Amino acid sequence: MADATPTTPKKKTTRKPAARSASAAKTASEAPAGDHRTEAKSRFNSALEEAKAGAAALKAEAADRASAYREQARDRSDDWVAEAKTYGEQAKGKSKELATEGKTKASEALSSLSRMVSENANAIDEKFGSQYGEYARKASRSLQDASVKLDSKSVDELGEDAREAVRKSPGLAVGLAAVAGFMLARMFRGSRD
Repeated sequence: MADATPTTPKKKTTRKPAARSASAAKTASEAPAGDHRTEAKSRFNSALEEAKAGAAALKAEAADRASAYREQARDRSDDWVAEAKTYGEQAKGKSKELATEGKTKASEALSSLSRMVSENANAIDEKFGSQYGEYARKASRSLQDASVKLDSKSVDELGEDAREAVRKSPGLAVGLAAVAGFMLARMFRGSRD
């Protein structure tokens, strides 16, 4: 049999983990933080690249739209210019028609005035004397000649003649224009009253 020796139970002590050194603790805590930092940097960089790509896309779209608007404006401008030229040509044609019509009416008026003066030349002879009757006949012939000249010339030739007359004697031209303006003003004022 065995000898029974009393054994004393051992005290159980809980062991504390060994204290880590400062550098070991630092690298252990940096590892997860370093991973987070790297991940955050990569996400930030990808977001930055995405923003740059979006900005480039917006810039391209803006350039395309600006080009389209520019083209539309150019087309509309060309259309408006063509339309204005058409209206200008129509106005030019209409003004030429009106000028020709006015020239014809003026020629007819001069011819009519010439006939009236010629018809009254005999009455002037009887009332004021033959000398004044002769003046009336000369005036009638001059009016008739002016009517024939006016009828024979085109509107362009009349315009050139008017320019030449103004160049030769500008004072007379200004005076005639003032008299004509006064007469027109009186006629239009008289029609209003």
